[in-house]
Amino acid sequence: MKLIDPVNKFNIPDEWVKRAGLPPEELNEKLSSGCYVLLSDGSLLRRGYTTGTTAAAAAKAAVLSMEKDVSEISVPTPAGLRANLRVSAKNGTASSRKESGDHAFDVTSGVKIVAKAEEHDSIIIKAGAGIGSKKGIPAINPCPMRQIEDAVKEALLEAGLKGAIITISVPDGEKLAKKTLNSKIGITGGISILGTTGFVEPWNEHLGEMKEELIKTANKVVLTTGRLGMRYSNMLFPDYTVILIGSDISRGLSAAKGEVVICGLAGLILKWASPHMLENSGYLTVQEMIDDAPENLIIDRALGQAVELSGKRVVLLNRDGTILRDSGEPK
Repeated sequence: MKLIDPVNKFNIPDEWVKRAGLPPEELNEKLSSGCYVLLSDGSLLRRGYTTGTTAAAAAKAAVLSMEKDVSEISVPTPAGLRANLRVSAKNGTASSRKESGDHAFDVTSGVKIVAKAEEHDSIIIKAGAGIGSKKGIPAINPCPMRQIEDAVKEALLEAGLKGAIITISVPDGEKLAKKTLNSKIGITGGISILGTTGFVEPWNEHLGEMKEELIKTANKVVLTTGRLGMRYSNMLFPDYTVILIGSDISRGLSAAKGEVVICGLAGLILKWASPHMLENSGYLTVQEMIDDAPENLIIDRALGQAVELSGKRVVLLNRDGTILRDSGEPK
């Protein structure tokens, strides 16, 4: 039985399947749901759900609860799979908590998303308290917005209704946003509703041999160098697949077919691009240079070499997640 991961379309090698030690039917059931990732050593990691999927579940349940109480809901995802979530819904108000699976750095894990529904003659999706905005535009990305609308359409059809006004809010959104980098990219007042597949990948330092395939199949990918880079890249580039590549930046670039950003702490990135940057500088490490003289032109020259070598946007981070340098898109 040839198995394919239905979320990232990865062809799973037969030897991985053998190492799993599960009956083929059971393994296929787990993987076909999209909720599990099989690793090269045969172990399984759980995917979580995006804020977009969680909001879609709350929105659909809110509509259905105008007629009956709802405790579980099934919604479509952009990956083409169904997601089944627990909800609490009655009298037109529903809530669902975000499940993050085996993702170590998901700051929105467990956040409650609330939806309120009122009957109307068309479908209107509104952003309420706790959802951020940028220049007055709610931070609900187009892909999850379509997902929410599709889920609401299912509910309306089931309930026999023509339309509804759905207001989605995140009670702890403004407080939680302080743990993200939203404010640094101009989003204020709350978190973002995101998700291009509907699923949250497990922390991919563990994805081993699958990394190269993920890089190949991703339309937008961030190559990062370490755990801090992983954490902050997920915040800065929420619509990208973030891959922890360590010092093997060249291999990651060779595999990439889509849009690429290199993002992480400066040390590995700059030493990869400019191995001799510290010669005659008086510094033993790149971090020592940054701590002592963050405006040092040696950093800028090495960044320029990184951009020239990669042909990609390069973002250098400080240890607190602030941006030390951002090359911007290559000209």
